[in-house]
Amino acid sequence: MLTGSDLLNKVKELGDVSKSDLVRACGYVSDKKDGGERLNFTAFYEALLEAKGVNLGIGAGAGVGKGGRKLSYIATVQGNGNLLIGKAYTQLLDLKPGDEFEIKLGRKQIRLVPVGGSDEDDE
Repeated sequence: MLTGSDLLNKVKELGDVSKSDLVRACGYVSDKKDGGERLNFTAFYEALLEAKGVNLGIGAGAGVGKGGRKLSYIATVQGNGNLLIGKAYTQLLDLKPGDEFEIKLGRKQIRLVPVGGSDEDDE
């Protein structure tokens, strides 16, 4: 399976071919139990994105939530009045169950400050 600049060069070299031929030519193929071949499109596209410098954060929890969606940094008040932050954000800050925050209210804003932390910290 080609990766990095080798993958980019091969894609450029092949030009206008079918997606199946592209995936096959770059080596993203495995054998099925029945002897047929399986084209690994997902692995191919992930490698292609990584080769182009797009970090998906796979396995690191680095800014990518479920299904590979990027974090929007927007939270919406739910119908029951709750405001949900989400696991992807707490993972970015390495927060653990039981971590406590002081809630600071301002004009149309809510700030969460770690208990014992400084209000001015950006980390």
